[in-house]
Amino acid sequence: MKTNQKLILAAIFPILMWSCDSKTTSEETTEVEEIESIEPSLTEIWQTPAELMTNESTLFDSSTGTIYVSNIDGSPTEKDGKGSISIISKEGEILQKEWVSGIDSPKGMGISNGKLYVTNIDELVEIDIETAKISNRFKIEGAEFLNDVDTDGNKVYFSDMNTGKIHMFQDGAISTFAEGQENINGLRVGSNGVLYGLDGSGLKKYNSDGSFEMINEVVTGGDGLVVIDDNTFIASRWQGEIYLIQDGKESKILDTKAEESNTADIDYIPEDNLVLVPTFFKNKVVAYKLTY
Repeated sequence: MKTNQKLILAAIFPILMWSCDSKTTSEETTEVEEIESIEPSLTEIWQTPAELMTNESTLFDSSTGTIYVSNIDGSPTEKDGKGSISIISKEGEILQKEWVSGIDSPKGMGISNGKLYVTNIDELVEIDIETAKISNRFKIEGAEFLNDVDTDGNKVYFSDMNTGKIHMFQDGAISTFAEGQENINGLRVGSNGVLYGLDGSGLKKYNSDGSFEMINEVVTGGDGLVVIDDNTFIASRWQGEIYLIQDGKESKILDTKAEESNTADIDYIPEDNLVLVPTFFKNKVVAYKLTY
């Protein structure tokens, strides 16, 4: 090979190598961008028969792999004794339609020390899970519209939407955790033991003394709340909307208002990425696969 040809190749070779590296980097960047641009969404997986009358809340029990459903079956404020708790499977089969009955207007639910705690207008109902019997009823002084429940395994938090209070049950005693929380509804305790809530102002993170900081001020008047991690939440509005909130920013992932299908007190099965949606007046629970 002539000397001048060698010199030309020597000059071109680094340019060719840079071009290949640049192309590879560009392709890798494009792939990363495509992964990051996935839009969060919900895809329907199953729905129960429409036999769960005015179902308001769902709660997955990881110890049994089944789901509790609270059924108002009447007015949300009337003491008529029609309400009940059902048990359904992770596949949407109704296993026990009236596992526990004789509750007036059951709404939110939480599990602590072998007991299922359920709000019932102005009382907190305690159900022994092993015997499926109501073991106690705790009358809440001044309560008007008790709604959601969650627990850290020891303390049981529950909201009163009308009075704007968050109550706490611990060691047999009732106390007030926070006041002035207008239209407070959805509550959820994160894996870190921190309480989060939805009220007329939006999504809040509570401190141990009942004070709070705002996470999102767009999804106001929310109903059900799920905490995926410290920065990721799912929130429902009763009218028929569900949002994914990440790093304080909301994305609407479901809207069933046109079908007049409500989205009440939702729950979540983490290992299946499954969002459980009680549809209230549609009398069924619908499960959706979450992608985000």
